[in-house]
Amino acid sequence: MALKPRRILLALTLALAAAAAGTSVVSTAQAGTLAVNIAFKGASQRAVWQSIIDDFKKTHPGTDVKVSFVDEEAYKVQLPGWLSTVAPDIVNWHDGERMAYYAQRGLFDDLSGDWAKNGWNDMYASTKEASSYKGKQYAAPTVYYSWGMFYRKDLFQKAGITGEPKTWDQFLDDCKKLKAAGITPIAVAGRDSWTLAGWFDYLDLRLNGNAFHQKLMAGDIAYTDPRVKKVYTTWKQLIDAGYFIDNSLSYDLDAVQPFLFQGKAAMMLMGTFITGGFPPNVKPEMGYFQFPIIDANVPTAEDGPVESLHIPSKAKNKADAHAFLAFVQTPENGAKLAAGLGSLSANSKSPEPEDPISKIGFQILANTKGGIAQFYDRDMTKEMADEGMKGMQQFVSDPSKLDDVLAQLEQTRKRIYKK
Repeated sequence: MALKPRRILLALTLALAAAAAGTSVVSTAQAGTLAVNIAFKGASQRAVWQSIIDDFKKTHPGTDVKVSFVDEEAYKVQLPGWLSTVAPDIVNWHDGERMAYYAQRGLFDDLSGDWAKNGWNDMYASTKEASSYKGKQYAAPTVYYSWGMFYRKDLFQKAGITGEPKTWDQFLDDCKKLKAAGITPIAVAGRDSWTLAGWFDYLDLRLNGNAFHQKLMAGDIAYTDPRVKKVYTTWKQLIDAGYFIDNSLSYDLDAVQPFLFQGKAAMMLMGTFITGGFPPNVKPEMGYFQFPIIDANVPTAEDGPVESLHIPSKAKNKADAHAFLAFVQTPENGAKLAAGLGSLSANSKSPEPEDPISKIGFQILANTKGGIAQFYDRDMTKEMADEGMKGMQQFVSDPSKLDDVLAQLEQTRKRIYKK
């Protein structure tokens, strides 16, 4: 009878030893497995990411990469759960407020060391601010796309316009010439409220600069501030002069593009992602220029929504995750990703794209000194963005109600931000 407890003890000891050995085997296996979650839209996007991952596996044969491709809309819903529970080692996401939301909650790792070690401060200088939260970098930028003015070269010529406007005065003069020639100067798809947000962003960036713009996006500036009102009164001058298409709130982006294609409108402020939909017969007539400078003393900033890679704080295999980031963030891989994703490489050292409009967009963003904003509804909380864009539609519908719109937005700001 006395031996029985010893047998039990021995059995327990062996079981624990086996369990410990098993655990060590599992953890060793996990150390060589890199879990990557990628949001994608369409087969071409999935294919280019798979190609990049395959290349990484060739150069890192000891790493087993487990990639999960998730449709973009489902990804947005699932990401918070992954980050707070069993996190993958790499996720792709967006810069700006979208990144800061998770950095603030301690769910993304600080990548400042990677920026210093891998030369990213130079290669990604224009997107560093958008990749930072409280002075530290939590994102590795991959691609972005440019925003600017698309225009019909033939309609400019018909109206006697000899060059692209660089300044606001030149732009207003060109609008006047187009209208006099019976051509509507600007198409805008106001039914899609985010297209109006592009106008707000650019007028604010040109009048007040990116530092002010980001404070406004963070809820730190009142909507009744005279600098905010100036954005709208500058916009109102274009509306009052009849430079936008009639009933712009009736058209979404798909419905408004034929105004350009059929030569009924000369210009449209939009992101370079639309170029794939240009009809072959129209494409040669389409040009693209930087949104005009309003105040030469304001550092020139641009909208350039950035896609990015991140290491979740709860990731298990951070060593391979850092190696993966260093591999992806090269000029060559930046260009490869950009081509497959229909975007521009965020890496300023990447070779320039071949498409003429993409080339202009790349040069604008790579040379920007005043910062790159992430776009209105990516730079602020969703609730405030939704209310702000609704206010823009109200303003476009009846510009005389501007003060009422701004007063309402200020009440909303105080409620949401409690400032």
